[in-house]
Amino acid sequence: MTLLVTGATGTVGRHVVRQLVERGEQVRAVSRNPEKAGLPDGVEVVPGDLNVPETLQSALKGVKGIFLITSSDEPNASLDTHSGLIGLAEQAGVQRISILVGYEEGQVEQALKKSRMEWTLIKPGEFMANILADWRGSIRSEGMVREAFGDAPSARIHEADIAAVAVTSLLEDGHDKQSYTLTGPQSHSRREAVSIISEGIGKEIVFEELTEEQVRQKWRAEGYEEGDIDFFVLMGKNPPEVGHTVVSTVQQVTGHPARTLAEWVQEHKQEFLED
Repeated sequence: MTLLVTGATGTVGRHVVRQLVERGEQVRAVSRNPEKAGLPDGVEVVPGDLNVPETLQSALKGVKGIFLITSSDEPNASLDTHSGLIGLAEQAGVQRISILVGYEEGQVEQALKKSRMEWTLIKPGEFMANILADWRGSIRSEGMVREAFGDAPSARIHEADIAAVAVTSLLEDGHDKQSYTLTGPQSHSRREAVSIISEGIGKEIVFEELTEEQVRQKWRAEGYEEGDIDFFVLMGKNPPEVGHTVVSTVQQVTGHPARTLAEWVQEHKQEFLED
């Protein structure tokens, strides 16, 4: 039987594919652009669009479990998974779905909970990988990070740990109807995270703290609407406890401790250094 991975070329999906392959599973990966997927040998890559569930009907044949995303974990990507996919999966005989959930549950999660399939909700906090999108450019070119709310804490999680929980829930019993909140093993402020990166790559990085008005102007220049900016400011001033309260779910589910930010930095060290 086959395991289907959606978002297979994304931040978490690539790790899910690799870990399933390492465990000897037969993997079918969904991509909007199969020819550009760049996934491990032996992975069957098929076209499909989660916005249009009918495009996945053939991909669901013979599938026993699905890693499902409801929105893209890639910066500036557009994706809104259609809840109709749940019905198609159930009709195709899928037994288990592990679903990567955003800040709020939506129609896809609601449809899944009403189905007869086994399901697990994966609810990670902030990805360590977001650092690449947010800070890599200025670290490489200037040795600097400009951010507001420098003391705002976050228990960032390694994307491979998110994948490990998803893979475990797909392959092992005991995870049906579970909702797993995931964090890394430590909570760090933005200022502390920059210091960890600096030490890890052996390069001085200056943290320049922006004022609220400066960061509002920055977000306006990037095209965000005022309502979004107000939300960003609120999150910076009063980060929700769930985002910085460390939990041991990764250890409990997978049997190994969550990876630290320092470990993540070592894995991505060259991406912060000039060519």
